[in-house]
Amino acid sequence: MVKFERIDTEFQDVAIIRPTVFEDDRGFFLETYNRKELAAVGIAEEFVQDNISHSGKGVVRGLHYQTRKAQCKLVRVIRGKIFDVVVDIRNGSETYGHHIGIELSPTDHTIVYVPIGFAHGFMALEENTEVVYKVSDYYAPEYDAGIRWNDPDLGITWPVEDYNISHVRVSQKDAVLPMLKDIQSPFQYQGR
Repeated sequence: MVKFERIDTEFQDVAIIRPTVFEDDRGFFLETYNRKELAAVGIAEEFVQDNISHSGKGVVRGLHYQTRKAQCKLVRVIRGKIFDVVVDIRNGSETYGHHIGIELSPTDHTIVYVPIGFAHGFMALEENTEVVYKVSDYYAPEYDAGIRWNDPDLGITWPVEDYNISHVRVSQKDAVLPMLKDIQSPFQYQGR
């Protein structure tokens, strides 16, 4: 039995993962992580740390990456809803500076796989939103980097009107992140 369905996106290696859900009148059961089964759909990294964030409606976290000790991520929502954004920052990529955005909630159990070479962030669309994500390397604050969430060159349409978000909240650190044109990405497109 296949436990995970992989849906490729416009970016090489970024994928949407849909786990098989067993549901009946008692509720549901699913596996959110199974190293062997995920490797069968092309996600073979070893994940070493689990993180959880709790956010109020209108909170933006990101767009983050680490310049060294870079991290792949498996991102999912266990409460609330987010608009999840992945930005290609691989030098030499045809899609450098492009992004994809997808709404995630616990209703469909979707997981987003973010490989190394991409900045990642999200906006909480509901109060008490909880995001859980696995990472493939340990957090290293000395290599923490990012891109400003509202960089006009990225052209991200955050769904503030759709969700009646009157005030976007970002951390002081994220509010002063550089624009895409001002970063020195350490990542190279490997091509296939």
